[in-house]
Amino acid sequence: MNAIKRNIPNSITCCNLFSGCVACVFAFWGNFDYAAFAVVAAAVFDFFDGFAARGLKAYSPMGKELDSLADDVSFGVAPSVAVYSYLDSCSAVSEYSFVPFLAFFIAVFSALRLAKFNIDERQTSSFIGLPTPANALFWMFIISTLNHYGLKLGVSGVAVLLVVEALFCYLMVSPLPMFSLKFHDFSLSNNKLRYLFLAVSVIFIIIFRMASFPVIILFYIMLSVIDDVAKKKA
Repeated sequence: MNAIKRNIPNSITCCNLFSGCVACVFAFWGNFDYAAFAVVAAAVFDFFDGFAARGLKAYSPMGKELDSLADDVSFGVAPSVAVYSYLDSCSAVSEYSFVPFLAFFIAVFSALRLAKFNIDERQTSSFIGLPTPANALFWMFIISTLNHYGLKLGVSGVAVLLVVEALFCYLMVSPLPMFSLKFHDFSLSNNKLRYLFLAVSVIFIIIFRMASFPVIILFYIMLSVIDDVAKKKA
């Protein structure tokens, strides 16, 4: 029984990894909607493996390493493949065949972010730098939305996309504090920022539907910056 309990979190982590692999395949096929929802599934599994580990007190060194490996596939490689596949389909980059490969810097910086997270003991109740799931969801749904409406970027559009990629890669390894959605209790006084974020996110989902995730991630970054400035002034 104890052996089963110890392996429940790792099993959930493996579901995260499986979802990430599925997302990569769909992204290579150009089915960006399914790829995006596979990453959403990976994010859900990623949340619940930690939840299960805490609830069952089933922490293990293997689980920590497995979690990072799964996260880099689901939240690093999968969005890289999606951006690569989309850019490769844009005629604007046909003369610059190296450009789509720049998408894989997302996977590289995701790995750096995860490695920093593993050795940084300050990130127990909040984050330093943009979490990889948030970055992945931003890119999966940006690409999914562009593809859904049949939008193929021109040279200037591709340049803007690459600048945004560079910015988000920096944010993942930046020293910027970002709040976590982990609730230690459900009191309003201790979770004002979390409740505000969740309430506004629901409104964004109702208004923007599939395109809401990039807007929600941008809102999350903005709230984190405002919260950090307010704390420094206090």
